[in-house]
Amino acid sequence: MSVTSRYRHAWEGFWQEAPEEPGAVFWDAEPDVTAAVHVALLEPHLTDPGLPLVDLGCGNGTQTRFLAQRFPRVLGTDISEAALEHARRADPAGQAGYRRLDAAEKTEAQALHHELSDANVYMRGVLHQCEPDDRQPLADTIATLVGSRGRVFLVELSEAARPVLGGLAQSPAGPPPKLAPIFRHGIAPGEVADDAVPAYLRSAGLTVLASGELPLTTTEFTPEGERIVLPSKWLVAGREG
Repeated sequence: MSVTSRYRHAWEGFWQEAPEEPGAVFWDAEPDVTAAVHVALLEPHLTDPGLPLVDLGCGNGTQTRFLAQRFPRVLGTDISEAALEHARRADPAGQAGYRRLDAAEKTEAQALHHELSDANVYMRGVLHQCEPDDRQPLADTIATLVGSRGRVFLVELSEAARPVLGGLAQSPAGPPPKLAPIFRHGIAPGEVADDAVPAYLRSAGLTVLASGELPLTTTEFTPEGERIVLPSKWLVAGREG
């Protein structure tokens, strides 16, 4: 199966309107408080740091460019061509590669694995933005890409993030400026149960090797000037043996 057309069109519309400047997108926090923290959690579990790394749902490539400084070959993938255009413009030196990938489409995942062989995978905040029917196919794609040697680092908003986001969305002054476009394009975060995320990976044949809780940093601030962070859970998974 492939991702629903509604989901794909929503993301195209969002990225077509998204500003270019760093930090203009709600979740586009600087790498030192996002990918750098995540890589430090992933590295102890890597069986082969020399494998290619696939950034699934790379958006405008902010984290992808950071990852390209840590891994020998990095490929940023996204369902939205508009997002990839942002990523390419922000990476004129070509530190990473970028291509469109329907991560819920089995044949596309198999073709990419055939090209790269086993890979490490980085995915931040993608499952909770997917349609529910796309979540298991996405986990299956991760399992296809990691093969027998790769590892995946995955971080998702936890159930505890829902009331935080709800409070922001229902503020008397309206949602914060960087959050409003997300709701306007119909891609408001959906809830994924905390125990569902490892279950998707186990169903795909992967074993959770490590997990924990971590605040997911955003680029938005409260009226009092405090950075908005959202509760999240992370895990590292792969095939044992």
